[in-house]
Amino acid sequence: MVSKTDDIPAAVPNCNPVDLADEAGDGAQHESSKTRLEDSCDCGHSAESAMVNGDGAHEHTEETEEKQDENSEADGGEDSNEQEVIVIQDTGFTIKIQAPGTEPFDLQVSPQEMVQEIHQVLIDREDTCHRTCFSLQLDGNVLDNFAELKSIEGLEEGSLLKVVEEPYTVREARIHVRHIRDLLKSLDPSDSYNGVDCNSLSFLSIFTDGDLGDSGKRKKKGNDLEQIDCTPPEHILPGSKDRPLVPLQPLNKEWKPMQCLKVLTMSGWNPPPGNRKMHGDLMYLYMVTVEERHISITASTRGFYLNQSTTYTFNPKPANPSFLSHSLVELLSQISPAFKKNFTAMQKKRVQKHPFERIATPFQVYSWTAPQVDHAMDCVRAEDAYTSRLGYEEHIPGQTRDWNEELQTTRELSRKNLPERLLRERAIFKVHSDFAAAATRGAMAVIDGNVMAINPGEETRMQMFIWNNIFFSLGFDVRDHYRELGGDAAAHAAPTNDLNGVRAYGAVDVEGLYTLGTVVVDYRGYRVTAQSIIPGILEREQEQSVIYGSIDFGKTVVSHSKYLELLEKTSRPLKVQRHDVLNEKNESVDLCSSVECKGIIGNDGRHYILDLLRTFPPDLNFLPVEGEELPPESRHQGFPRQHRHRLACLRQELIEAFVEHRYLLFMKMAALQLMQQKANRDTKIDRPAITETATDNKADTSPTQTTAADSTATEASTDSTSLTDNSTSAVSQSPPDSEENSTKPPTNGPVDPPTTQNGECKSPLEDPKSREVVLNACKAVGSISNTSFDIRFNPDIFSPGVRFPDESANEIQKQKQLLKDAAAFLVSCQIPSLVKDCLDHSTLPMDGATLTEALHQRGINARYLGTVLQFVDKTPAKAQLEHFYRIGISELITRCAKHIFKTYLQGVELSALSAAVSHFLNCLLSSFPDAVAHLAPDELVSRRKSRKRRNRVPGGGDNIAWASLTPSELWKNIASEAESYYHFTVQCESVDQVVEKYGLQKSTLLREISIKTGIQILIKEYNFDSRHKPAFTEEDILNIFPVVKHVNPKASDAFHFFQSGQAKVQQGFLKEGCELINEALNLFNNVYGPMHVEICACLRLLARLNYIMGDHAEALSNQQKAVLMSERVLGIEHPNTIQEYMHLSLYCFANGQLSTALKLLYRARYLMLLVCGEDHPEMALLDSNIGLVLHGVMEYDLSLRFLEYALTVNAKYHGPRSLKVALSHHLVARVYESKAEFRSALQHEKEGYTIYKNQMGEAHEKTKESSEYLKYLTQQAVALQRTMNEIYKNGSNASIMPLKFTAPSMASILEQLNIINGIIFIPLSQKDLENLKAEVQRRQQLQELGKSEEPAEESLLELEDKIPID
Repeated sequence: MVSKTDDIPAAVPNCNPVDLADEAGDGAQHESSKTRLEDSCDCGHSAESAMVNGDGAHEHTEETEEKQDENSEADGGEDSNEQEVIVIQDTGFTIKIQAPGTEPFDLQVSPQEMVQEIHQVLIDREDTCHRTCFSLQLDGNVLDNFAELKSIEGLEEGSLLKVVEEPYTVREARIHVRHIRDLLKSLDPSDSYNGVDCNSLSFLSIFTDGDLGDSGKRKKKGNDLEQIDCTPPEHILPGSKDRPLVPLQPLNKEWKPMQCLKVLTMSGWNPPPGNRKMHGDLMYLYMVTVEERHISITASTRGFYLNQSTTYTFNPKPANPSFLSHSLVELLSQISPAFKKNFTAMQKKRVQKHPFERIATPFQVYSWTAPQVDHAMDCVRAEDAYTSRLGYEEHIPGQTRDWNEELQTTRELSRKNLPERLLRERAIFKVHSDFAAAATRGAMAVIDGNVMAINPGEETRMQMFIWNNIFFSLGFDVRDHYRELGGDAAAHAAPTNDLNGVRAYGAVDVEGLYTLGTVVVDYRGYRVTAQSIIPGILEREQEQSVIYGSIDFGKTVVSHSKYLELLEKTSRPLKVQRHDVLNEKNESVDLCSSVECKGIIGNDGRHYILDLLRTFPPDLNFLPVEGEELPPESRHQGFPRQHRHRLACLRQELIEAFVEHRYLLFMKMAALQLMQQKANRDTKIDRPAITETATDNKADTSPTQTTAADSTATEASTDSTSLTDNSTSAVSQSPPDSEENSTKPPTNGPVDPPTTQNGECKSPLEDPKSREVVLNACKAVGSISNTSFDIRFNPDIFSPGVRFPDESANEIQKQKQLLKDAAAFLVSCQIPSLVKDCLDHSTLPMDGATLTEALHQRGINARYLGTVLQFVDKTPAKAQLEHFYRIGISELITRCAKHIFKTYLQGVELSALSAAVSHFLNCLLSSFPDAVAHLAPDELVSRRKSRKRRNRVPGGGDNIAWASLTPSELWKNIASEAESYYHFTVQCESVDQVVEKYGLQKSTLLREISIKTGIQILIKEYNFDSRHKPAFTEEDILNIFPVVKHVNPKASDAFHFFQSGQAKVQQGFLKEGCELINEALNLFNNVYGPMHVEICACLRLLARLNYIMGDHAEALSNQQKAVLMSERVLGIEHPNTIQEYMHLSLYCFANGQLSTALKLLYRARYLMLLVCGEDHPEMALLDSNIGLVLHGVMEYDLSLRFLEYALTVNAKYHGPRSLKVALSHHLVARVYESKAEFRSALQHEKEGYTIYKNQMGEAHEKTKESSEYLKYLTQQAVALQRTMNEIYKNGSNASIMPLKFTAPSMASILEQLNIINGIIFIPLSQKDLENLKAEVQRRQQLQELGKSEEPAEESLLELEDKIPID
């Protein structure tokens, strides 16, 4: 099968020229586009061939019914479960292919593939890669490139396809040259370092010496232990303070470029003059071979030949001999022996690389470090930079791409069944990733001054740009638009808020409602918003085109019935309350969004909404409003606080969590009251009391979310009263983790409280008493309906300038209260729950990005970082949160530095950029007290005066103010920024104080600031601590990249499969889980192509399942893909990648590849040291792994260093009495035993035994095991002592008893490795299985009632993969 990453099958009727974009598979994507993946992944089903195994199908239907509760309206009301799964039999067959000059070879194809994909395979194959201009013929008939194989008559098993060379056109000749250049560059990493064409770095193969899999079996060094050199480099050992940068990007021997040609470039004689054109000349090339021969080549319709031109004389006649060849490679092989030899060797190497090392990623990943790469001459790169080749113009009829049309057309594709949805999601994903790439390129061109403004007369900040059918605007407050909301600060925040809105509406996916393609790019201190253009909007005035919403923040407001109807469908999933506002004539206008949200009908007749910056309600903790008081939980923490702007919104995740919390509360109260009614059928004593607790609960944001409404009324009532006791036990319970609960209560649907007590079942709302109960519960939780649970927010509350009609005053009051409750809920519930998750290690942030992710998952905005840190500071268990606190501080400091850097850069002209950046980094990180900026030499600056008056481009500041920044001033600014933005006090005047006080590392700070601002620095060892010279010079700053935010379209079906697979695995049904996850992998591949973060998670879980089910080789192969993908898609030192390395080393060990396992662990430890330092709970796991493997290869002293460090870290973060510490003691004891130091061994095992005895009791098997081991050690110690005494007494003629010194067996080491990595094999009898199933069903029923008794984490198999899938 061929995995297609680049082309949407052209069988889609209304699919636009997008898919033809790749018709000839333009060179840039050639390498990568449809790489043959047979060996690497057998899941490249083409989009239509979603195969689902029978039993999987039913599974899936149940899943989707739950999932579609929320979206049923969005799906146009059709019953989408009917045809959920369509099984298409996809029987592949084999054909033969005959290319000129090669033997025929077999190729496995599927009937769904297109002819074009066979082209791709040929262009990638080693023996046919030099051909691009050919057709495939079956019995003399040329096959149509875009025909599906199944539609071709006579094509069947065993047919022979002939490759026939076709005449060139100018376009084909260019494609050919481009492709040859790509082949010559295929091993060169410079594109990855420079962040172009979706290339990125991967270093795994250096540590595994090539591919693991089969080649690994050949070099199995497992049993010959002598060969393994286990000593890690000095800087990896525990306790080392050295944090070198250079090992981050180890040099790959493969990358020493084998030179095939010295120069390949377009000739200055292009284009051919008319008379030569009529002889078939298409273009001229100029080359210098390795042998220093200068040649001039003509590309003609018949192929390539040498001509007689030289640099200065034009003579297009063929040389003698002219070597006419259809392929440039054949021509050069005849002229230059070195070319022939090196090209063949290079293609061999290229084909040996793992496909995942060379496939393009969907979005560009940038590297913050790079070596000094030689800048080689490259005609294609030069041409791309200076032609306006935006995307693939020369390959598309009609030149530039109409982005808006493409983005909207893909949304309109049908989605009735699985194959259609896959096709649609894939088209959406492809267009989005292309749009993000084009928008990024455009934004950089705008700031670099390569694009003319559409309003060039205005001052720089106000300019707007159009490039490649994308509209660009700068993040400044032009025309005082945001004056009341915070000016430039608001204008800077608005684009990201708007993007979140676009993301939310995009996810709801209502048919008929359209949003703009939106990408936000931060580059060189400027924020640029890129949007697709609504057809016709540029011809009209805004006033005429807006038919819904307001263009002046609510002074004038209009509405429109069609928009209300469309937005009404988004109201429930987005929790937006439909409401009335007053317009300038005091008439009431009905809206179902915030007033800023504008509706415009484009010339294409589509209903667009834009300006979605207030999709989510305001965050009152950061929006002081006169006369309004926040609940006490917020006030105690010092809220409300003044923020830079008035656009602070709550995150969607918070809204979801808050609603879920209220839902549990609602169920609990309803159940409680119904029970009390039951108890008091005759007397009505308790009724008033209940309504009282209910009203108390109104402002409740309680952290206690125990969901067990026990059937005894007494317990239940105490439970309900405890709900009002807020802030005290905040830390003790955590809200249900939204990732783990696979069966969520159907939030926001009408819910009848369960009334099935004692077997009688009444519909609750017929009975007036029950109705009253529901009414009370609804009132108490702030539901907008009186008969069912339904919470929605009015996003316009507290918007300046928005007025509401008097009759809705009561409604508005309720909404205000709800907003205050939500703000308090964030502070009193979400922050404590985050801290609690860190305490019990279910959340383990390692760097700034993973910390931010952890905050965002709980709906906590980054502006709460200071509050979170203060909360940690006051937590009694602060010592166990030291890692979290340290990461938080470093994140806070680098974010402040980023804010300052942004304005700092805006004043720097381009020629001084590297000097300015290095100066800033010196002030931030270097201990050198008086960092002085290097100013450009004077003769370059002399024309300054005459240039003053010219209108400048956005990125062209020319003041030298930046040069006067000093380290102490910068740190003062950072401290005041921390105070004013995060309300957090950082006590420090210099970087060294900060490092000292908070235990930070300069290398970590450098990494964080570089990633946040897009700086790329030279990879070398920096001396930060020198007091005599600054750490950075301007030569060390290599590049500055954009930081890009965009929408990530999701593969929804695949994700549902993945989730139900995870749920199955957690319930212990491994086989079914494995099938579902394999299916998910197929679907992910269909939508995203072969490279994506979610595929990475899928592969990791699959590998883990393969391993648990005993298929070690398969586990190794899947995990290898996961590591490669994580390196390529997330980055080589992303915390995820570190985790993947650890998993891979375990599977390597299990496969007997010991030295590889060690190398991988050392790599993981190095990366972790760089990213977060040694003092981190995860380090204990890593060091236990390293220690165990070293123990296995009998390196006892080294092993002890790592295991004892792991013991210290475990004791620090899990508490000295934790079972993890007991296990650590046991591991250390075993190594001492191997060294025959029994006293130390006994000491450690005793510690372990004590912990087991206290925690588990005498009878527990762990305690017994430990006590057995103690006995054994004691015997050994006694025996050794006897022998020693014997020797002392009798000297040399003593009779010595042979002592047993055993090297640990690999099996025992592996068993310990499994235990510490949380992999538990449980042998189960049939009876156990039956009990388990019953237990699982019981739990599920409980969960469906919304009151699960136990958290799902105590599932049968602890697959505690720490990194949640977003």
